[in-house]
Amino acid sequence: MNRHTNQLNQETSPYLLQHAHNPVDWYPWSDEALEKARKENKPVLVSIGYSACHWCHVMERESFEDEATADIMNAHFINIKIDREERPDLDHIYMDAVQAMTGSGGWPLNVFLTPDGKPFYGGTYFPPQKAYNRPSWQDTLYGVIQAFRDRRHEIDAQAENLTRHILQSNTFGIQKEGGDEIFTEEKTREAFESIMKAADKEWGGFGRAPKFPQTFSIQYLLRFNHFGSGEGEVALQQALLSLDRMIEGGIYDQLAGGFARYATDTEWLAPHFEKMLYDNALLVAVLSEAYQLTKKERYKEVIEETMNFTEREMLHGQKGFYAALDADSEGVEGKFYVWEAEEINKILGDDAALFGEYYDVSATGNWEHTTILRVKKPLKEFAAEKNLKVEELKSRLKKSGQQLLAQRNKRVRPQLDDKIILGWNALMNTACSKAFAATGNESYRQLAIRNMKFLLSAFAVNNSDGLHHTWKNDQAKYPAFLDDYAFLIQALIHLQEITADRNWLLTARELTEYVIENFGNPGSLQAAGNVIQPADEENPVFFYYTPIYQKDVIVRKKEVYDGAVPSGNSVMACNLWQLSILFDNNGWKERSLSMVNSLGKSITRYPTSFGNWACLVQEIVAGTNEIVMTGNDYAAGLAELLAEYIPNRVLMATNIPDAGFPLLEGRPVRPETSFYLCRNYTCQNPVFSAKELILLINSGKKGN
Repeated sequence: MNRHTNQLNQETSPYLLQHAHNPVDWYPWSDEALEKARKENKPVLVSIGYSACHWCHVMERESFEDEATADIMNAHFINIKIDREERPDLDHIYMDAVQAMTGSGGWPLNVFLTPDGKPFYGGTYFPPQKAYNRPSWQDTLYGVIQAFRDRRHEIDAQAENLTRHILQSNTFGIQKEGGDEIFTEEKTREAFESIMKAADKEWGGFGRAPKFPQTFSIQYLLRFNHFGSGEGEVALQQALLSLDRMIEGGIYDQLAGGFARYATDTEWLAPHFEKMLYDNALLVAVLSEAYQLTKKERYKEVIEETMNFTEREMLHGQKGFYAALDADSEGVEGKFYVWEAEEINKILGDDAALFGEYYDVSATGNWEHTTILRVKKPLKEFAAEKNLKVEELKSRLKKSGQQLLAQRNKRVRPQLDDKIILGWNALMNTACSKAFAATGNESYRQLAIRNMKFLLSAFAVNNSDGLHHTWKNDQAKYPAFLDDYAFLIQALIHLQEITADRNWLLTARELTEYVIENFGNPGSLQAAGNVIQPADEENPVFFYYTPIYQKDVIVRKKEVYDGAVPSGNSVMACNLWQLSILFDNNGWKERSLSMVNSLGKSITRYPTSFGNWACLVQEIVAGTNEIVMTGNDYAAGLAELLAEYIPNRVLMATNIPDAGFPLLEGRPVRPETSFYLCRNYTCQNPVFSAKELILLINSGKKGN
């Protein structure tokens, strides 16, 4: 029996359930909790985290499980726990407030609100005793209690100021009319130069530790090379160096595949060990592009290893993907993944020396007196040093790795966050499509189809309510956010390409119309309850993060930065661009162009924060190839074409005449497979192989 049970015990979020038996009387975010705060005139403490967050677990053990601390919180606050992955809208709002107050942010995020939900003070992790130049959690609580009691007018003024700041952040970086032309080769070069200034030319990646994968910057460099720009080789070298160093580092699970969220050092050795679905989706997608471009076998292997990991450890029986694996096991970060040299020697015997030298195993360890497996020399170089054939070395390392993995699987596993998030699943669906295109592995196409059918069914209650954000135990919850719709539309576009099933495109069009209606600019000042949205004359082309009918947020925000995942606005700009061609909708094309133009210089000056936007600029500058395939049996030709690296394209294939889509109108269906290359619906004479089509595309590139 648990000594304590609070209001979280009926939730489905693993993170909230972790706190269901704290002595703190936690509530989920709800009208009930906020009404209680108003009725009792108490400040609200909102604590936001997620199940795979190491420091969230630490603060729980130190403070939220402490009965004396809980007594203070229960007596003086209405305490609300939020899973940031269930409610990213609330996380965005209150993270903005804390960053404005403190200059930094992170999780756990602890923010204090007035009874009407407006933030006035906050921070991230607070220790149980004063340390790290941070006040103790109890001292913080007492300080807020006193201020709320004795200086309420100051609290209310601070809350109003912060709320206005959050609202004004919707216009940050927006370029006024008459700015520099963004769609030029000069601007794509400027973005390249900005990325390279941040590039780590020894260890790959961008910026200093902690180092995140930054897949959009890598993607941009791959495309900069492909489009024939000057210094393309430099761009390619940095992109591949970044991928290679991550694959060789501790951020990549050398035994079981899959990437951790980020590295805490410059060498990619020590990860923050949580494994997130979205990181693995984005890395599979960019590795697929790198493999198409280079045909480097190791990239194909890592695609396969990461897909195997994802299917093995993060796939629900109905083909939805789970959210994350925890960083901790048995309360220790990374314990599941690290090794003692003695343990490896015992398991591998005579093979331990070779394995240990290749994977940097030593008696002293390479991280906190233990070993994180990593590769310090390329396989071919190491094989040559040991006078071994590459295939023999790979075989021996694989055998040893399987032995260690069998032993590792007996350990206490990190907790699985088994909620299923619509947007993250859509990112993984796109990754499945890209992995199929690059490798030709039919199982990836079938997985993408089955996953998409699950998403469109499980996350929909009825058409009038739109889709939902999370799903677990046959229950869909929370209205879907802009990211969910944008990523889903993107996945549908890719799925149509690999299946030639045009129903996916019709669904994409329907969802796009829904986004425009429910997430677009309302045109006038509105306030529904506590929700504030401006007249928005500054940036009417961007979409709000929350739908117009959602009433439990204090402001409607617009997100434009590409961070750990691309912003919903940047993906919608890409979707509108491609769908405008596929459906000959000039209004959508103009909106896409206006979205990019509104950000203007921000994209090329700060491409590591606007990477997905920058890739769209590249496509618009280079021009989008309109590719049509016809033929009674086009499947073999489609597979051949998909294997090629053509990042700036829309693609449709058919074996029947079809007047319902502009690209297919007037295209005769010959018995033989025919490839048409078009621009603005004007097509060149057909060719009859993917190789001939690539020659046509390349002949139109710069320098040819």
